[in-house]
Amino acid sequence: MSHTPAHRPERHHAEQGDSEHTAGPYPTDPGDTLLYENDRVRVWSMTLGPGETYRFHQHTHDHFVLWPEAGRARAQEAGKDWGFVQRAEPGFVMFRSVGRESPLTPHRLHNLEDHDVTHYIVELLGESPYATTQDRDYNGRGGAEPLTETT
Repeated sequence: MSHTPAHRPERHHAEQGDSEHTAGPYPTDPGDTLLYENDRVRVWSMTLGPGETYRFHQHTHDHFVLWPEAGRARAQEAGKDWGFVQRAEPGFVMFRSVGRESPLTPHRLHNLEDHDVTHYIVELLGESPYATTQDRDYNGRGGAEPLTETT
């Protein structure tokens, strides 16, 4: 099987819309650096500095999200207020099946920490076994909770 290692040293944050991966008006690259790609998977990293926000994007493939270190980020879906906080302990993993019918609602992330946080996104490039989006599945080392005034 052939593979193409890839690296994008530039980081795409804020509201930049210059992605080569797009679905309608929103980019589909879920990270700022493409680390690896072949015909079955695409592996991204996303690093956010303190208080930094990653631009709106949407997922078109089932995917895993891995936080190797602890961190917190708030999330906002397009057209809505900031909705929830993702809390990750070291080794946090979340799986999300996007389904075949449509991409996930566009969303963005904002780092709530006073230091850089990095997480990794592994996209499964084959067709989803599900017709519609499935609930998030977590490994018990974190999760999402509603945004409150203290988060």
